[in-house]
Amino acid sequence: MNEGHFGNVGSYFGFLNSDFEFCAMDLGLKNKTAFVAASTQGLGKSVALELAQEGANVIICGRNQENLEKTKSEIENKTDRKVLALAGDLSDEIERDQIIKHTLRAYNVVDILVTNSGGPPAGKFEEFTQRDWDKTYHQLLTPVVGLINGFLPGMKKQQWGRIIAITSMAVKQPINNLILSNAVRVSIVGLIKTLANELASHNITVNNVMPGYTETERLKELIESTPSFASARAEIPLGRFAKPEEFAAAVAFLVSERASYITGISLAVDGGWMKGLF
Repeated sequence: MNEGHFGNVGSYFGFLNSDFEFCAMDLGLKNKTAFVAASTQGLGKSVALELAQEGANVIICGRNQENLEKTKSEIENKTDRKVLALAGDLSDEIERDQIIKHTLRAYNVVDILVTNSGGPPAGKFEEFTQRDWDKTYHQLLTPVVGLINGFLPGMKKQQWGRIIAITSMAVKQPINNLILSNAVRVSIVGLIKTLANELASHNITVNNVMPGYTETERLKELIESTPSFASARAEIPLGRFAKPEEFAAAVAFLVSERASYITGISLAVDGGWMKGLF
């Protein structure tokens, strides 16, 4: 292959010039408005920080006012971006509607929606009552439907949007002792895949991101409550747990302009833990 031919390929893949200097990838997120659910800790917080670092206007939410203010200050200090922090329980219809209305008063439209929620308790089938199942449904699926209903009209009007659901690798490969999460999170994947087809003509992409074992408080709780989780690291080909910022980077790419032809997928960020081909 001659130098000129290679130079054309290099330009296509983002090289600056024939000296093969790499240029930074512009994700096109500056001044986009992003709503990140359950974002005062763990994966949600990491995603909110990553998007703010890319120049997005970020709305965070959570139930604990003290944690909200702490996270707001942390993100603003690290990124010099203003953050809107809204307190409330997204599984509660009234509180969720108030959060949506407050967001749309501050910003006419939400360009990027990242749905997220804490995981239900670990345990086996016989340990849970119908009330536990109902609570899990309202905790995991109801907020996703409600937030999409709230922010979708604006996305459709401007003919651009990004919707991301944060679920779990358990939707593809169920994890022992997590039956509530295994069963209910799968319904979110069905919703996301269907919406990807319905909304493609509006230039709205809809994707699911499946975190693997990541260094969060949730993982610490699972390790403490279920001894088998302590040996999970040995099952990961990369030989370690993920850092939250590694997961957040994957989300940032999927909501970017650069990912405009990716929709309807379930992306695993799991270090190779899942064994299936699909």
